[in-house]
Amino acid sequence: MIHSRYWRSLTPKRRALSCRSHRRRCSLQQFLSKMAFFGLFRVSRRLLRSSVSATPSSSFAVLQSQHKSLSNPVTTHYSNPFTKCYPLCNYNYQVWSKGKELHQDKFLGGVGWNYRLVGGISSSSSSIMEGKPKKDDEEKSDGVKKASWIDLYLPEEVRGYAKLARLDKPIGTWLLAWPCMWSIALAADPGSLPSFKYMALFGCGALLLRGAGCTINDLLDQDIDTKVDRTRLRPIASGLLTPFQGIQFLGLQLLLGLGILLQLNNYSRVLGASSLLLVFSYPLMKRFTFWPQAFLGLTINWGALLGWTAVKGNIEPAIVLPLYLSGVCWTLVYDTIYAHQDKEDDVKVGVKSTALRFGDNTKLWLTGFGTASMGCLALSGLSADLGWQYYASLAAASGQLGWQIGTADLSSGPDCSRKFVSNKWFGAIIFSGVVLGRSFQ
Repeated sequence: MIHSRYWRSLTPKRRALSCRSHRRRCSLQQFLSKMAFFGLFRVSRRLLRSSVSATPSSSFAVLQSQHKSLSNPVTTHYSNPFTKCYPLCNYNYQVWSKGKELHQDKFLGGVGWNYRLVGGISSSSSSIMEGKPKKDDEEKSDGVKKASWIDLYLPEEVRGYAKLARLDKPIGTWLLAWPCMWSIALAADPGSLPSFKYMALFGCGALLLRGAGCTINDLLDQDIDTKVDRTRLRPIASGLLTPFQGIQFLGLQLLLGLGILLQLNNYSRVLGASSLLLVFSYPLMKRFTFWPQAFLGLTINWGALLGWTAVKGNIEPAIVLPLYLSGVCWTLVYDTIYAHQDKEDDVKVGVKSTALRFGDNTKLWLTGFGTASMGCLALSGLSADLGWQYYASLAAASGQLGWQIGTADLSSGPDCSRKFVSNKWFGAIIFSGVVLGRSFQ
């Protein structure tokens, strides 16, 4: 009543101004209400999105629980109360709903990938998506797959070559270098330390020759490596490097190795060059014989002959040949244990190994080869007239070798790998015994 009386008292001009201000207030209220709705809509959408796209935990248990909950998603019907009033918002909501479902599918794939990375286990997509890795695959994995120092520190252009030379796995270099060091230490004069010059040369040579051997192996075995879980990610098998790049890298390694070989006497040059026949033929042996580990022993222990000749200029058969044979028997022990990692894949691919040849009698065979190795080492020490310290080291090395054979779980890939890597300590024990036995002679 008061409002109508006030309205009639206004002049036409005042009425027009009042109507204009009223329309402005209404439009401002509508604008504020729309902005409030838009803000609430964005907040609710982000909350719903975060519940779907939460980052999966790297923990195995959390991944499993998240995967189970997402593998059977609960269908929830969200109602939009503004469908009729705001058709554009309804359209955006429908687009977001379809995007959410697509994001769920992609997230499930991401969970599967992360699960495979953390578990590092199964090559079967069904077992990955079910969240139940196979028992055999669990035993093949060391747990979390860690990046090597090659991936962390080297430029991307050289990573493939470093992996081809196995620079991130130095155990092969140790196993190649130790027989050289034994021989150099045996060639030292009584009461003297071994020559540091020759030890440095043979150490660099072992690194280069091991890399060259791995390159030759990967070039010749690229068709086999793609079928074996442990080797399918090698640079050439995975396509990271082409075979031609591998051949170029092999030429560079052999050229550098030739530079080291030329530092030795003529007798050692001829003897060293003759080892290339074994280096190139060894990777093919697994196709023809169950004894490729024996050929590896003949190849990788060549330094037992070469170290003595580099220092003395000749071969002393009574000392050097037992040392060489001991290295061959030692190689049969550690590489047979190593071959048990791949025995199932070897059967599928059709290649041979002593692990398949010995079968259930593997530990009996390894005990025989270990005993023969220690016996040859003792014979070499007697011929070289070493002191009692050497034989004390033989007792310690025998214990280490017996521990390997006795405790090796030949059905567990990770345990076989650990026993294989522990042989660097066996070589170190023998070397320290030779040094001490010669120094206090």
